Amino acid sequence: MVLVPGIFWAQEDIARPLPIKPLGDTLAAPQVLRGLPGAEVPQDSAQAAAPATGGTIMDQIKYTAKDYVRISRQEQKIYLYNEAEIYYQDTELKAGIIVLDYVRNEVYAGRMKDSLGNYSQLPFFKQGDQEVIPDSIRFNFDTEKAIIWNSRTEQQAGLGQLGSDAMKVYAERTKKENDSVYFLSEGKLTTSKDTIDPDYYIRVRKAKFVPKKKVIAGFSNLYIVDVPTPIALPFAYFPLTTGRTAGIMMPTFGNDPDRGYFLQNGGYYLPISDYVDLTLTGDLYTNGSYGFRTQSVYSKRYRFRGNVNFRYENLVRSQKGFDDYSRSTIYNIQISHAQDAKANPNSRFSASVNLGSSQYYRNSLLQQNLPNTQVNDLSSSISYSKTFPAYPSVNVSLTATHNQNTNTDAVSVTLPTLQASMERIFPFAPREGVKKGVFQNINFQYDLNARNSIQTTTEDFLTGRMFDDAQMGARHRIPIATNFKVAKFFSVSLGGTYEDVWTWQTLDQVYNPETETIERDTIQGFDRFNQYSLSASVGTTLYGQFNFGEDRKIQAIRHVVRPTVSYGWAPSFDQYYEEEVNQSTGDALFFTRFQNSLYGSPRQGQSNSMSFSLANTVEAKVRDRDSTATEPKKIMLLNSLNFSTSYNFEADSLKLSPISMTGGTNLFDNKVSVNFGASLDPYAIDNTGARIDKLNINNGGGLFRLTNARLNLTYKLSSKDFQDEDTEIDPDDPYDGDTYVAASGGRTDDLFGRANDLNATAFDNRDPDDIDNPAWASKIPWNVNLSYAMNYSNTNRNGQLTNHVLMFNGNVTLAPRWDVSVTSSYDFVRNGFGLTRLGFARDLKSFKLTFDWTPFGSLERWYFFIGIKASILSDLKWENRSQRSNFN
Repeated sequence: MVLVPGIFWAQEDIARPLPIKPLGDTLAAPQVLRGLPGAEVPQDSAQAAAPATGGTIMDQIKYTAKDYVRISRQEQKIYLYNEAEIYYQDTELKAGIIVLDYVRNEVYAGRMKDSLGNYSQLPFFKQGDQEVIPDSIRFNFDTEKAIIWNSRTEQQAGLGQLGSDAMKVYAERTKKENDSVYFLSEGKLTTSKDTIDPDYYIRVRKAKFVPKKKVIAGFSNLYIVDVPTPIALPFAYFPLTTGRTAGIMMPTFGNDPDRGYFLQNGGYYLPISDYVDLTLTGDLYTNGSYGFRTQSVYSKRYRFRGNVNFRYENLVRSQKGFDDYSRSTIYNIQISHAQDAKANPNSRFSASVNLGSSQYYRNSLLQQNLPNTQVNDLSSSISYSKTFPAYPSVNVSLTATHNQNTNTDAVSVTLPTLQASMERIFPFAPREGVKKGVFQNINFQYDLNARNSIQTTTEDFLTGRMFDDAQMGARHRIPIATNFKVAKFFSVSLGGTYEDVWTWQTLDQVYNPETETIERDTIQGFDRFNQYSLSASVGTTLYGQFNFGEDRKIQAIRHVVRPTVSYGWAPSFDQYYEEEVNQSTGDALFFTRFQNSLYGSPRQGQSNSMSFSLANTVEAKVRDRDSTATEPKKIMLLNSLNFSTSYNFEADSLKLSPISMTGGTNLFDNKVSVNFGASLDPYAIDNTGARIDKLNINNGGGLFRLTNARLNLTYKLSSKDFQDEDTEIDPDDPYDGDTYVAASGGRTDDLFGRANDLNATAFDNRDPDDIDNPAWASKIPWNVNLSYAMNYSNTNRNGQLTNHVLMFNGNVTLAPRWDVSVTSSYDFVRNGFGLTRLGFARDLKSFKLTFDWTPFGSLERWYFFIGIKASILSDLKWENRSQRSNFN
């Protein structure tokens, strides 16, 4: 290696050049650099005396330099010094110094070295879209072959973008064979951002490098901080294909105390087309347990997008012959489809499906399903709707729904529901303009609701038995209404509703004298009944304002009251009822064949009742903290405080129903949300707890008897709440709002933790400029979510709390590379903690480390993971987990 003042050549056979003569603030051109490769080519006197003309590239090449350009006709070379550049066809070369041999059509480029020994202006070589940054390079324009020393290049891999997910290829010596093939000697492969001193790399002795496609290497092993590890392969293949490509997904190896050694999350990825792909993964345990999963994601711009997931696991616990041996199967199906609103404005199809075994999340082998163990309901909906815009417009929809309680295994399915509705028609008013008076405001609608309802269990779900007790029915409704003003301040509404109910199952009831019981049989066939009702309501709005003065902090309080009185009447439809007499007891029983139909039974007995409601809101006008504000600030003190009750004129006793009270407000700049409710009964109860026709105040009690109450509080606080108001919110900051989507069937408030894949990339949005920044301590991101729920029951003077739970979740980034989270809840009724999780995540630059710990409970476990963040080398990882406890 030869060091030249101002020039550095990484070639061993370069002769020592003559020194550069300083000329003031500039540098004089050095004499000919003898000994350069090719400089010793024999030349006759004619060639030395005149510049070459035939076979040269002088008429096509463009070159420039900052300090000087020297043409040596004797050596037939061009010397470019300081910020030298050469352009030829699709080839671009920049370096500190460049020597061009225009006879051989070869170029030599090297970096510069100053008096302090610092190197600068490394060569930059670009041919087509391939870029290389070496220490020095020798390139032939005719053969397009090159010898490159200490080359560095960056290749995009998979779907990642250039950067942390790109593969950096470094080699001490590289031979460029052609545009698509390079041969490397003593190379390093890494995804580390620091290519000079990477925190890890894969050392390859010899390799074939095809840009944007692959690296095929001989013996390779992993180095961490320049320390070799025992992770090695006799040969290796690294795909560098851009875009989506088919490939094998390497599994995770581990040991489970109950199921033995395992391979988990191994599989194959297949991009079927530009619009859809398929991922197949599976798990295999030595005791016979296994699982497989399929996931397909599809998307077409401006049309639709969605995904289909199917998961199945065969769980074997322990070994055959042991007392704790058991075998079970669980599955889960998730489908999501969303249609772009631009695809068709008059029709829409959507789907959101989450169904499967009730114990899937609780017994699944996958660690990332742990937060969803607290989900008690699985629900699904698939719907298609179409609108016919011609007047009067009609909307028709078909919907299939599914709801599954994972605790009781009860499943409710509608397959399908037909909903049709016609827009409101005003027969006595023009279509355009303001409608005035009673007659012009008369309007009517039509709607149809028909469905096939299925009630079954998880065991019978998706089998023929689920249809044994299916019910079908339809309901036609025509509401007629009008509204008008009375005395300017009172709004009056009058209306009525006609219903026609169809059913395909009715009941037949007969008295059996032998058993002295009433027997009922289901009769299949069409039947119908109709009924109608009338209603009226009057309401107004009252405003009250209390002024305290503009010099006060609270300048005014405004109270808005909206009282409403409603009256409803409906006749009795006794023609649909029959009377049966129990011969053994002599009691008369009224029975209708429409009993337990989908849309209820015909009304028995006349309905004649009046309802009362009172809605309240309270807001304040306060002086703004901003001294430059010209107007006071309005804040809501009470979002709602509502009371409602009714009086039944037809009842023989207990005419007044309990008073329902609900309310809610937000406090501390909407950081605290408060919702409450209660039920107040004016009647007393006897010793058995039954309501009696005697007011509670006349029975030695208060005016009302509190029967139940509930209170819900939510509190959200984060570090951004203490930032300056003009601080810009980072959309990539995980604590600046809800930047994640809960897994299907999960929660969105993060109280039970996020159902994230622990192998997924973390810290990708962390700003690298913040790493190790001393100012980080003053802006540590954190957030806290609290939720408190209380239910009080006093229906029978028992006065007990049926629900009293505090749930909390918190996250804090202790340092730019340290994240800590905790999720838990405490039940004050049962005096115990709920699901408690502690999470730790460490960003190790190119690696990530996570530790997830559930310290106690039926789901007690821990999970450790460390691996490379870049997706191209995501299979270089190690994870370990503890024994987990299953429960059914």
